[in-house]
Amino acid sequence: MTGEGRNAFVSRVVDGIDIGSVSVVGLGYVGLTVAVCLASRGFRVTGIDVDAEKVEAVNRGRSPIYEPGLERLLRSSLRRGTLRATTDYGELVVTDVTFITVGTPSLPDGGIDLRYVVEASTSIGRALRSKEGKHLVVVKSTVLPGTTERVVAPTVADSSGKQLGSSLLVSVNPEFLREGSAVRDMLRPDRVVVGDVGDGSSRIVVELYREFYRRRMPRVLVTSAVNAEMIKYASNVFLAAKVSLINEVARICEKLPGADVTVVAEGVGLDVRIGPHFLRAGIGFGGSCFPKDVRALMSQARELGIEPVMLRSVLEVNERQPLRAVELAEEVVGDLRGKRAAVLGLAFKPNTDDVRESPAIRLVEELLRRGAEVRAYDPAAGPNAARVLQGRAEIVGSVEECLRDADVCFVATEWEEFRTLTPDTFKGLMRRAVVIDGRRVFEPSVFSRELVYRAIGLGPTVDAPSAAR
Repeated sequence: MTGEGRNAFVSRVVDGIDIGSVSVVGLGYVGLTVAVCLASRGFRVTGIDVDAEKVEAVNRGRSPIYEPGLERLLRSSLRRGTLRATTDYGELVVTDVTFITVGTPSLPDGGIDLRYVVEASTSIGRALRSKEGKHLVVVKSTVLPGTTERVVAPTVADSSGKQLGSSLLVSVNPEFLREGSAVRDMLRPDRVVVGDVGDGSSRIVVELYREFYRRRMPRVLVTSAVNAEMIKYASNVFLAAKVSLINEVARICEKLPGADVTVVAEGVGLDVRIGPHFLRAGIGFGGSCFPKDVRALMSQARELGIEPVMLRSVLEVNERQPLRAVELAEEVVGDLRGKRAAVLGLAFKPNTDDVRESPAIRLVEELLRRGAEVRAYDPAAGPNAARVLQGRAEIVGSVEECLRDADVCFVATEWEEFRTLTPDTFKGLMRRAVVIDGRRVFEPSVFSRELVYRAIGLGPTVDAPSAAR
């Protein structure tokens, strides 16, 4: 870095690569976060995306995604001149390091669609034909083990005419960013994983991160490309399994008088071999990673002749969880046909507007299927949910609108805004104060005294009030 302050531009050459000159291909959740965070610390970043509207929004300082802290860093990077966005792949020739961060959606058989990865690799290669000197391509997109060596590296090489291991280097650097905390995860990760295809390029990637993190350099694991790719999938399926396992425990707790899965999870989490993270029972996991990655690894396992029994169970448990919230409601209010159901939360988790594979959306779909009239509210994901639901449910702009005259309320996303609600809020607005806590937001001892309260993983009590039918 040319100076000690974080306001200086990064300018450092490692093995013929200027690690301070970076391009990022694909400006979605991962790509935009990576681009903005690098730019915020003095890296000169060119963001590339085929979506002209997205590029224009980024260049105007408007984040096309909801992510806490991202837009502030975006605007400051634009003011400093460390970030710009374009639709022109040709502009990556002025950079020395290119991160591939395009999406890898699911195919019908559960495998991943590599179309965008191949298109990006081909376009990168074509752009590099006119570049003299070395270039490093880093795969950050989530791709199945073997993809970088078998698909990305040869595609870029063939399109560019460059020689792998000489003027063209290829690495894998999986991302571990969580939506809703992606900026924090990028700035302060617990590890960096880097793998290469045998060309030694991992060293350059590590030095790039050493420049980025400086005295706060996280633990680094350098390995092969296939191991780096597998680490990403293994991490996500382990976490997904942890969620499904605690949800299975929650179902058992619901049949045991006095049992509470939140207390059980706290005790289990004190075991250092297990830890407290991802032990929150609820209506299941969603988003663009866990469901897709579990299915993708299942697909690859079957291609390799392995039946993924455990992974199949993880998804089966997860798919049932939203239905359990509906069953809890029917145990209290009976048939939901014609009943007004309020749903608080539509995003798959708090602090994001992402509704991809959201269990809250699956909950709404099931309520509609059973004849309920659904009104829903989310602090950020309303517009995205409206596009998915296409007018079949009413999306409103406040908690109060959502709860008014409802017969039952479901808490489907654990937004902080919902934690401040009191029993009086529900009693004052709802036709019948019945709350189904699908995210364990409220304290059972408080809510059960004041209204009809049922929750995922909460066993029956002898003195809980019952709803008037």
